[in-house]
Amino acid sequence: MPQKIDLEQLCADKGLRITEQRRVIARVLSDSDDHPDVEQLHERASKIDSGISIATVYRTVRLFEEAGVLDRHDFGDGRSRYEPAPESHHDHLIDVETGKVVEFVDPELEALQKQIAEKLGYRLVDHRMELYGVRLEREN
Repeated sequence: MPQKIDLEQLCADKGLRITEQRRVIARVLSDSDDHPDVEQLHERASKIDSGISIATVYRTVRLFEEAGVLDRHDFGDGRSRYEPAPESHHDHLIDVETGKVVEFVDPELEALQKQIAEKLGYRLVDHRMELYGVRLEREN
C-alpha cells in the first residue's frame, strides 16, 4: 500500500495559502486510511473544528484538486471520493458489496498496459485502473 502523504506539505510546496480550516481538512485527508467523500470529510473535520462548514469542505477539496495535490475518484457509488495525490502510481480494487477500496501496485500489470499502448501506436503517459469485485468465498 502506498505511504502516507503529507497534504499540508504538498500545499505549501505548491504555494497555496493555508488557512486554519484548510489545514484541518488537509490533516484529515492525510490521516485517512480510506477514500472519504465530502460528507465524511466534513464529519471528521467538524470533530476537530466545529466551525468548518460543508461549503468550506467543498471549496477546499476543489482548490486542492485544481492545485494537483488531491485526486478525485468515482468508484461507481455516485459519490466523489478523495485521496492526496500519490507520489507513485497505484491502482484500486473496489469491493462492490462493502465499498471498501484496496490500493495495489502490480509491476506485471503496469508493463502489460505499456505494451498494449505501444502495440496500438502510443506511448503511455498516464492511466487509471479501477477493478470492481466481490470477495471469493473461502473454503474451510
